[in-house]
Amino acid sequence: MNILSYSINTLKKGLYDMSGVEVGQHFYWQIGDFQIHGQVLITSWVVIAILLGSAAIAVRNPQTIPTGGQNFFEYVLEFIRDVSKTQIGDEYRPWVPFIGTLFLFIFVSNWSGALFPWKIIQLPHGELAAPTNDINTTVALALLTSVAYFYAGLTKKGVGYFGKYIQPTPILLPINVLEDFTKPLSLSFRLFGNILADELVVVVLVSLVPLVVPIPVMFLGLFTSGIQALIFATLAAAYIGESMEGHH
Repeated sequence: MNILSYSINTLKKGLYDMSGVEVGQHFYWQIGDFQIHGQVLITSWVVIAILLGSAAIAVRNPQTIPTGGQNFFEYVLEFIRDVSKTQIGDEYRPWVPFIGTLFLFIFVSNWSGALFPWKIIQLPHGELAAPTNDINTTVALALLTSVAYFYAGLTKKGVGYFGKYIQPTPILLPINVLEDFTKPLSLSFRLFGNILADELVVVVLVSLVPLVVPIPVMFLGLFTSGIQALIFATLAAAYIGESMEGHH
């Protein structure tokens, strides 16, 4: 148990240290004893407003035979359902909203960093950037995935779900516990690193060759941003499906 306590304390310390990681300048709100990344909340609210506005437009006047925008949104929904069903299995339906929200939020966040000129908006201190350009956002998404992962397993198997942690031997208990936390966190690092690297490359190229060269890199960034959103959502669904089926 001492090993397990040490492992959990190490994980908590690592999460606390990650929350203090800063790349570039940041804009903070001080609320009591808490320091909040104001720039992340501002850009996240913009992304949420875009998603809610798009959903409102899509369902405003639904047609029996979809056309135009409705046809596009139904295609997106069908795509998310296929991803969820492939990774989770027959019990995928309750998880479509969660997987869809992850995918759409990350996708729009990534694209906002590539298409929207956040930096032209002047702040008292710091600068705006895509929500997924901040490690606090990606780690929060990873922790949500972990919560969904455990909830799915407990809902399906009850207390017996925890039996997997002592398989094939109780000696592996600390390793099995850490594995369930580190898998989603690895997603957060991958997403944060790719989005940050993409924006840095574009900024450097624009400063060196401001006219033609950055354009292909920006298009490549849009492509990789979409792929990153798909990878995160797909692996989140795979982890949920794994928790419901158990380790093989």
